[in-house]
Amino acid sequence: MVEWYLGTVGFSYKEWDGVFYPLGMPQRSYLAHYSQIFNAVELDSTFYGTPPGERVRQWSQTAPAGFKFCPKTPREITHDLRLTNAKPAMTAFLEAMRHLDGKLGPILIQLPPSFTAAQFDTVALFLNDLPADLRYAVEFRHPSWYVSETAELLKAQCMAWVSLDYLDLPKQIGLTTDFLYIRWLGEHGRFEQKNHEQVDATPELAWWWEYIQPHLGHVQAIYGFFNNDYAGYSPGSCNRFKTIAGLPKVSPQLPQQARLF
Repeated sequence: MVEWYLGTVGFSYKEWDGVFYPLGMPQRSYLAHYSQIFNAVELDSTFYGTPPGERVRQWSQTAPAGFKFCPKTPREITHDLRLTNAKPAMTAFLEAMRHLDGKLGPILIQLPPSFTAAQFDTVALFLNDLPADLRYAVEFRHPSWYVSETAELLKAQCMAWVSLDYLDLPKQIGLTTDFLYIRWLGEHGRFEQKNHEQVDATPELAWWWEYIQPHLGHVQAIYGFFNNDYAGYSPGSCNRFKTIAGLPKVSPQLPQQARLF
């Protein structure tokens, strides 16, 4: 049986107040509420800096058993240093994330769009130097990476090639290890408000479900995360996909938006 870990990109959105979170709930209580509805979250906040270990321990203590955190590698490492001379910063980041213990999922390494396959050796050296006891998912945002050499590189490191629903990049699953990591992103800044679904993504999500099915027998787990920019409201998108895939879902016990579709 495949283990499904589905959730949203980040969880601290004030726009969800009264829609996903009970009206007036303090932000310090968001994670406890969120983790009763979804069993995984992609930690977008770590992209902006490595959090202190005590905060990471609090995250771990707040979430229930079986929950998974998938932290995003800080932009200092991927975008500023561009993986060069980045070992001290990456070591500090990974040591902080280890406080999640058994709730630590794959670590997302998102490369910037300007990072092309001409930097293949830089990426290979960086990945080869990572601790092998942790799991990683690597995201490429330049089309030049969509070649067989990229798959071979990640297979050698037992790392996942992140599948994307994002702008004009190929929608593909490159199976390179025993888990899949999928991100439904959408165009940044697409919606002014992010508290309700504003487009019906059912056809796209149904396509993804059909595309995923042949891979189910070849992986142990699937991690999937939805951004607010995908359809306007990531919890709605996540539960919409769960419905399509026949997976159990939990909805916040709050007044629901009127049906749009």
